[in-house]
Amino acid sequence: MGLDLETSLLRAFVTCARSGSISRAAAALGHSQPALSQQLRKLERSIGDPLLHRSAAGVSLTRAGETLLPYAERILALSAQAVAATGQTVVGHCGVGLIEDLTAAPLAQALADFAHIHPQATLELVSGHGPAMRRAFASNRIHLALCDPSHLPEPPRWTVRLPLVWAAGPEVDLGLDPLPLVLFSQPCRWRMPVLDTLKDSGYAWRIAFESTSLAGVQSAVRAGLGVAAVLPAQVEPGTAVRGLPELPDVELGLVRRPGTEGDPLVDAVEELLKSLI
Repeated sequence: MGLDLETSLLRAFVTCARSGSISRAAAALGHSQPALSQQLRKLERSIGDPLLHRSAAGVSLTRAGETLLPYAERILALSAQAVAATGQTVVGHCGVGLIEDLTAAPLAQALADFAHIHPQATLELVSGHGPAMRRAFASNRIHLALCDPSHLPEPPRWTVRLPLVWAAGPEVDLGLDPLPLVLFSQPCRWRMPVLDTLKDSGYAWRIAFESTSLAGVQSAVRAGLGVAAVLPAQVEPGTAVRGLPELPDVELGLVRRPGTEGDPLVDAVEELLKSLI
């Protein structure tokens, strides 16, 4: 008989990987830390390899964890969508605005899977900085936006705090003074908090590279130009970094266009976003 992976165990693993902390993941899931740790150990026994490095600073993915994460995220997304697909048919068009950091897997893949399961629905994914998101919202192009809520005129329906983590190529010397940084260009909501964290921890730094795009930042990290602060989902294999100051969380909010209440398609997409963040 083949190995079956329980979705509850995968959800525990994904939440820990996203939050970077067993305690934060336990709070998000409404579990005790011992119960969550037990679920993680059960999943690791099933896989046959450790999935997380555990330390006082939090958790990071092992190589096996890096391999499993995108599969686990997609399994959870498909599970939620399969349940939704047995309900009412959703039709029409829904525009979704996301900051670029969220347009990579798993969100983009989950939205593509959703469109495949619901062929009578059309989804449009719009990404960009605050001003571009505000224009798309004002022109009725997007119905839902997951971003810095201060960029949009409507108050958020719900908010979420996500951790930032450090990423760098293996050849980068973390003891360099000043520390070379790879940053997102302005406007970037978490740029100054990252720099303030280094300053408060006594680090001197220099900007080695900056980019307006996630692809540019990730390319610079792969090239070994410096260290970058990114969301956990954007840490590429072999670039996770330990030993630098713990970074602050960032807050994102889900804003929904007035007048879309009760729209089955927009309702379904909102629930999908909530299940993945």
